[in-house]
Amino acid sequence: MNALERALIEKAGYDNGFENVLGDAPADAVRMASARHRAQVEVRLERDTYHLRILATLAGFADELARSFPAARQADGRFIVQGEAALAALLRRAAALALALPHQALHTYEAAMDAALAALPAAARGTEVERLVRQRVGQQTYRDALLDYWGGACAVTGIALPDVLRASHAKPWADCASDAERLDVFNGFLLVANLDALFDRFLISFDVTGRLLVSPTISPSQRDALSLRTPLYLRWLAVEHARYLAYHRERMVT
Repeated sequence: MNALERALIEKAGYDNGFENVLGDAPADAVRMASARHRAQVEVRLERDTYHLRILATLAGFADELARSFPAARQADGRFIVQGEAALAALLRRAAALALALPHQALHTYEAAMDAALAALPAAARGTEVERLVRQRVGQQTYRDALLDYWGGACAVTGIALPDVLRASHAKPWADCASDAERLDVFNGFLLVANLDALFDRFLISFDVTGRLLVSPTISPSQRDALSLRTPLYLRWLAVEHARYLAYHRERMVT
């Protein structure tokens, strides 16, 4: 790998979520990390083909990355892509997942809360004011994590308009036993506003295959008006979603 090739890889990392170059890489590779998440990757270039190896990350990271790049994943765990554009896309998705997957959202929330609490008057600690601050910071952190995890698009329709997307909890915020549950990206879905409203009120849910379920209290004409007639499915479903969806289905309006 010559100096220009190394510089191009480093730039791709810098532009796509891996702004720190690590100094312990082999001579034929570039190792990169970020101050914003815990993922680390190593990239090699072999005849216009980029080989990416995951060095440090979170549980389930490689499987989630493979959802977006199934053909790139190799039996030994590497991801192989051709061209700088493909490398940039791979790094960008890796960084987004690293920002979203448990328990990165929890770490982000805790850091944001430390700053928010430091700005609160001492008299407000332990009051309704603090509770509202915690909820506001947590909900924004959760929305950001779901935007990262679902690639900025609705989990069902694929609509990529952030202004109409909502972070929907399967196990409601108030029912969660811990902040880890509240901020788990598998405890909910990024949904367009109409689906979010229905999901939030347990009028729709999803079965174990990701197929959308509709409450029988919604009439056929209402289903037509809401565009719920055509079978709808989640774009993907991870095993970690299962326990939260089971909880949600139990509360579905029948």
